Amino acid sequence: MAALAQYKARTGSVTVPRGHVETMEDGSEVKPGVWIMNQKGRRAKLTAAKLQALASLGLAWAT
Repeated sequence: MAALAQYKARTGSVTVPRGHVETMEDGSEVKPGVWIMNQKGRRAKLTAAKLQALASLGLAWAT
């Protein structure tokens, strides 16, 4: 989720290309586009708190 927040802060969008690699402050690399698709596929199993956090970032399907 931190990678998505970082991407949104930089680009102003949560529409992340599937293959995009986001480099985190600690030097690790994350693919937030893949992560979003995985979360969306599992949304029925996500907690209300996680759905709220995703919705607050701007993901319409999490509302």
